[in-house]
Amino acid sequence: MEVNNLRLPKKIVKRDGTIAPFESKKITDAIFSAARAVGGEDYNTAQSLTLEVLRVISYSFYDTPLDVEEVQNLVEKVLIEKGHAKTAKAYILYRDKRSGIREARSDLMNAVNEILQETHRENANVSNSPSAKVLQISEAASTDFYLKRVLKPEHGQAHREGNIHIHDLSWYGKTLTCLQIPLGRLLNRGFNTGNGYIRKPKSIRSAAALACIILQSNQNDQHGGQSFAFFDRDLAPFVDAEFNRQRKMLKNEFFKLYPGAKDMDKDLIKDLIDERINKLAYEKTKEETFQAMEAFIYNCNSMHSRAGAQVPFSSIALGTDTTYGGRMITEQFLLAYEKGLGKGEQPIFPNVGFKLKSGINLNPGDRNYYLFRLAMYVAGKRLFPAFINLDASFNAKYQDEVAYMGCRTRVIANVNGPEVTDGRGNLSFTTINLPRIGIEAAGNWKNFYRKLDETVDLVIDQLLHRYDIQKNLKITDFPFLFGEELYLGSDALKPGEKIETCIRNGTLSMGFIGLAEILVAMTGKHHGECEVAQSKGLEIIGHLRRRVNEATVKHGLNFTLLATPAEGLSGKFLKMDIQKFGVIKGITDKEWYTNSFHVPVEYNMFLFDKIKVEAPYHKFCNAGHISYVEMASSMEHNLIAYEQIVREMHAQDMGYFAINFPVDCCSGCGHSGVIYEDNCPVCQSKSIKRIRRITGYLSTLNKFNNAKKQEEKNRVIHFEGN
Repeated sequence: MEVNNLRLPKKIVKRDGTIAPFESKKITDAIFSAARAVGGEDYNTAQSLTLEVLRVISYSFYDTPLDVEEVQNLVEKVLIEKGHAKTAKAYILYRDKRSGIREARSDLMNAVNEILQETHRENANVSNSPSAKVLQISEAASTDFYLKRVLKPEHGQAHREGNIHIHDLSWYGKTLTCLQIPLGRLLNRGFNTGNGYIRKPKSIRSAAALACIILQSNQNDQHGGQSFAFFDRDLAPFVDAEFNRQRKMLKNEFFKLYPGAKDMDKDLIKDLIDERINKLAYEKTKEETFQAMEAFIYNCNSMHSRAGAQVPFSSIALGTDTTYGGRMITEQFLLAYEKGLGKGEQPIFPNVGFKLKSGINLNPGDRNYYLFRLAMYVAGKRLFPAFINLDASFNAKYQDEVAYMGCRTRVIANVNGPEVTDGRGNLSFTTINLPRIGIEAAGNWKNFYRKLDETVDLVIDQLLHRYDIQKNLKITDFPFLFGEELYLGSDALKPGEKIETCIRNGTLSMGFIGLAEILVAMTGKHHGECEVAQSKGLEIIGHLRRRVNEATVKHGLNFTLLATPAEGLSGKFLKMDIQKFGVIKGITDKEWYTNSFHVPVEYNMFLFDKIKVEAPYHKFCNAGHISYVEMASSMEHNLIAYEQIVREMHAQDMGYFAINFPVDCCSGCGHSGVIYEDNCPVCQSKSIKRIRRITGYLSTLNKFNNAKKQEEKNRVIHFEGN
């Protein structure tokens, strides 16, 4: 190719601003690649077309700075003018693809830069450590990969534009969300963490320590929560064993001191000796159990085992085991939780759910009623336990089998196997931006339901797409979760097999956010201030539940409806909608969307009225739900009022509920209460932890994202009402 007579630049400006040598061969190679993509194979033609491009450059650009974009524009122009339309189209597509890759790299670098400056607040359980930053950088890269390379275009577009949110996108094809771990089975047979076999524990202290190792090990195989649904029942045998061990030891010591006692014939004396030994064994067992439960709580709050950035997102449920060992586990755990950490600080984990059931613990005369009273006292001081209503209309048929975990997750109904809790969990969930649909429908209910159904169809298709990837994962991808047969049915899998037959027992959840704002968009008022809006709210959520039920029947999988625990999402959706629609009074005029079906946190209403408004939504949200009322301070010294509130929530058919209040804790002296100043009133320390419930779990305010900080600031007390 003769270019000697052309006046060509020696340098070219690249997109990042750097200077590079001008090479005409790169133009030829790009044209030839485009030609080959549409069936052309003539390199000479590519050279002649390059010459035409160079002539234009020589004539028009020889004395001005030339950049890559201008060269590519000239190539497209020449290809079209010389009759190579197909090649031009292929060249344009190639150029767009390269631009997309560059933009993706740029977006990723921007995300990395932001993470390095300040850890994201998508999850208040993530620390601000170097390990946390590295974890989030890897998640940003993984998210970008799944958006660009794996998701269907329509799914990725809906996520990017804010119509839906695919939760934990960085883990899209790697693992499953969460699990209710069969603790008792693991402890009774032993298990392997990968570095060796751990035998069955012989004491309650060892059992509690191994429970923490189990949480830790399985957290490394999943991105979501880890839970023990029957914490009291599963640890009860080790309390019994501890009692027998203590009794045997004390008896041996007694007879060493009084060897003649063995020869005593009188039954009365033997009974007195046994009674005394039993009392001492009971006291020692109680102390051992307390120490075991205290260590369990300490470990749950200190083992940063998830890439060094997070402690396991742990939950336990207890309260219904009526055996000697089960009741002692519940009692001593609650006492250890009430005591707090080393200086009396508020524990953050585990999430604790106390199961309420008539005939077991709900009423005076019930065998475990004293444990219910203790649970309320501890919750009145420490925010946890929250309360699980096993008598609710949608839970009652499962007896004591239901256990909520994490922020609010509930997994029970099953079209592919037994309706149990242990060994099952959520596979993935995706949330619908309800306010956006309401804004776009502009008061037209026909348009609203059309748009809603289109979005539901998209979410169901996306959940199936993710499931199709998850089901092809193999046992070897989950060394602990499936290697130790934690998942229901995994004991039947053979080495190297795919996990599909097991995870059909899991759930695929569609969530929603901002019911209050969509009702304002469609009716002018939210459900807390208007009965018409409440009726429409129940109609909307009832419609969503019917749609997931239909999907369950159609696809033979456990589709469920979730009252999304929107943490980072509450502000993310809102920002995107402000950009799209501007500020709309009552909808986008604050920094967050209201969580799930809740009445807006800033709306002032009497607590029993709030309970009556939110309670009917629980039965629709079979993947999980939770409701709260806000109080001004702790209620540990007002159990009468606390019990009245809990009983009202129970009577109104709520499934999972709690009472919120501020917990401020001094790291210096351990003083706890509402601390209004910056300094501790006892020791004057400025190291004050301000602990609040963020969605369904606890965290310190400094770890809340900006939207959640504003939401917490606007929470009103539900005691006086309007």
